[in-house]
Amino acid sequence: MEYKVLIVEDEDSARICLSDMLKLENYDVSSVANGTQAIEFIETSTPHIILTDLKLPDMSGIEVITRVKKALPNTICMVITGYASVESAVDAMKAGAFSYLKKPFRREELLIALAKAKEVLAIQSENASLRQRLQNQREQFILGVSPGINKVREIIKKVADTDSTILILGESGTGKELVAKELHRQSSRYSKPFIPINCGAIPEDLLESELFGYEKGAFTGAISTRIGRFEAANRGTVFLDEIGDMSMGLQVKILRVLQEREFERIGGNSTIKVDIRVLAATNQDLEKAVEEKRFREDLFYRLNVIPISLPPLRTRGEDIALLCRYFLDALSTRKNKVISSIAPDAMEALNEYAWPGNVREMVNIMERLIVLNETGTITLDDLPSIIVKNKAELSLAPSVELPSDGLDFNVAVDDFERRLIKSALTRADGVKKKAADYLNLNRTTLIEKMKRKGLLG
Repeated sequence: MEYKVLIVEDEDSARICLSDMLKLENYDVSSVANGTQAIEFIETSTPHIILTDLKLPDMSGIEVITRVKKALPNTICMVITGYASVESAVDAMKAGAFSYLKKPFRREELLIALAKAKEVLAIQSENASLRQRLQNQREQFILGVSPGINKVREIIKKVADTDSTILILGESGTGKELVAKELHRQSSRYSKPFIPINCGAIPEDLLESELFGYEKGAFTGAISTRIGRFEAANRGTVFLDEIGDMSMGLQVKILRVLQEREFERIGGNSTIKVDIRVLAATNQDLEKAVEEKRFREDLFYRLNVIPISLPPLRTRGEDIALLCRYFLDALSTRKNKVISSIAPDAMEALNEYAWPGNVREMVNIMERLIVLNETGTITLDDLPSIIVKNKAELSLAPSVELPSDGLDFNVAVDDFERRLIKSALTRADGVKKKAADYLNLNRTTLIEKMKRKGLLG
């Protein structure tokens, strides 16, 4: 990219010298002799960088900067002056100057200042690009441009306005409820209730009454009749989140609702018919649960009419920057703060991080960054230590070299896994669940690997 530079300098020799120097560095250079000409210039052209003297014949460099920043807020203004003082430097920075160089300055000083200015311009360009991509997706609830998320959107569009039961699959934090809401929003039932219930967050005895309701006197404390979630959702949508956590006994009753669209309240004899669409979600492998007799096979097939698999965030490389910018904008507005940019090295670290907690983890981290930030720019130093450490580990990871006499592949892989598991356990202070999260494994898989490798004491 060729950067456009405007030089505002009343001394002919200095203006020509600066212009020639920057042209040799491949800048597209224009020059004017006073502030009035500078203001006229920016009416028809948009320079990336303006170098202005502080003392000009018709107006001060401070006034030039003030007027330029009002018209072109993203143009970077730099002051060059032979009359430097602390007061003038402060005034220039308040007006919006990016840097302040005292004449005479060395060529290297100017080039370094310009290089820093170009870094800022690159960040501004990247953020403008991200905001444009976000603007293009404002009407979409499922943000992203990666192939995996595009496929999810295509399926939603095809099946939203049907009454087919849909099973949403994905790791914790990937946005399963968001997909359920989008399915409801795009359906003919959108004006009717959307009723979510987390089957894993409610004790079994309470979950049944939440779903089906109860009659007065059905049990101690049932002082009046209460309708359940299925009844409340009539003509709308019920979303059964984490259905894999539901007990076998309750699964039978859910199966009847799916097959017949009818049920009885607890303690009641009257059959209640409902017109509902049922969406379900889980982060578990239900096929494996069926094999292990933890989940009913008939219910699984009833739920799995149309499966939608959500990709984990670590496989959505194209979406990381887009989502970071989206959550920063959304959350900073809520917190009444302005985060204008993400430094390149910080964005690189965010892209390289595996995001074991997926989108939910990203939202929490972005909120933390907004609350603690005081500069308006997210830098590498602002990021949580786990992200910075991940970047450092990746940069220090040794390349694998094959010994001249070869090696035993299985032994090498086994040794690598052993060291990786021990490292995760050390970081997690021996807590297996936490170590499993670091490795993106479930706890059972980690324990099985530890048994095979003799790491269980």
